[in-house]
Amino acid sequence: MKSILVTGGAGFIGSNFIPYFINKYSDYRIINIDKLTYAGNLANLKEVENNKRYKFIEGDINNRELLNFIFQEYNIKGVIHFAAESHVDNSIEGPEVFIKTNVNGTFILLDVARSYWMESPFLYKNEYKNCRFHHISTDEVYGTLGKTGLFEETTPYAPNSPYSASKAGSDYIVRAYHHTYGMNVTTSNCSNNYGPKQHNEKLIPVIIRKAIRLESIPIYGDGKNIRDWLYVLDHCKGIDIVYHKGKAAETYNIGGRNEKDNLFIVNYICATLDKIKPRSGIKKYSDLITFVKDRAGHDRRYAIDATKIETELEWKADENFETGIIKTVKWYLNLFQNHNN
Repeated sequence: MKSILVTGGAGFIGSNFIPYFINKYSDYRIINIDKLTYAGNLANLKEVENNKRYKFIEGDINNRELLNFIFQEYNIKGVIHFAAESHVDNSIEGPEVFIKTNVNGTFILLDVARSYWMESPFLYKNEYKNCRFHHISTDEVYGTLGKTGLFEETTPYAPNSPYSASKAGSDYIVRAYHHTYGMNVTTSNCSNNYGPKQHNEKLIPVIIRKAIRLESIPIYGDGKNIRDWLYVLDHCKGIDIVYHKGKAAETYNIGGRNEKDNLFIVNYICATLDKIKPRSGIKKYSDLITFVKDRAGHDRRYAIDATKIETELEWKADENFETGIIKTVKWYLNLFQNHNN
């Protein structure tokens, strides 16, 4: 049985990844460390909490002493690193915690792994020769695109928010630990995820929640900001493939090839709700859409070229936006109606 440390596993993507991974593989034990900030929710891991191959530890990746204990106690032989502060608006209001968690936390996690797995630079201990550190990042490190073009793995970094700058910093530290110490690392940069278990503050859950409460649905600026949307389970499958089959020190962009602007997103969700939970009379949910002042440093367009992971590792997204959003809307309808969130 091989123990893998998953950081931030109570967050959106991590809490989708852990059940997927533990059900797919019978020879792994997952140790999940999560600080349980506002974005972490153990209710999202109910399906695995009694699994004998799963262990939850509440803690901070900045706590070197705790990480040393976890590596020794559970003989950690792999790391899949989700833990991050990720809400751009929050990074604008309070950037310091983003630097502390995303930059310093990643450094400490890497350094503890290096110390536990390696004798010296470029020399792994015999028992840990195949140990890998996989780092999950974001397409936001590349900055913003014009009307054409795609982010590739070779696109220069140009982060525009404290959040994306902190993720860019963590990416560079991961890279440095390979080139300086010979650590077996991989990085994946993903496009906008959506799906079950996402925090209520994010765009798609906000649209659904506001709509069913018949409240104004706020859309930044003119609503023409474009994102490439990736269903969360497709992302989890991509991480799995990169962790097991990706080349050391390589970066893989994971995107859904689903470019949509925010106006399309909100109108499509409203139209979906009109069909499955219609309002009374002739009113439509889209009547609730309101435009609010744009946020500072709001990137105009992101879009990922996923050719590398598709061709080299044979990954592909199973969901297009239309199939994924129906699953997502139904999941949130059940959540909001049953829990009054």
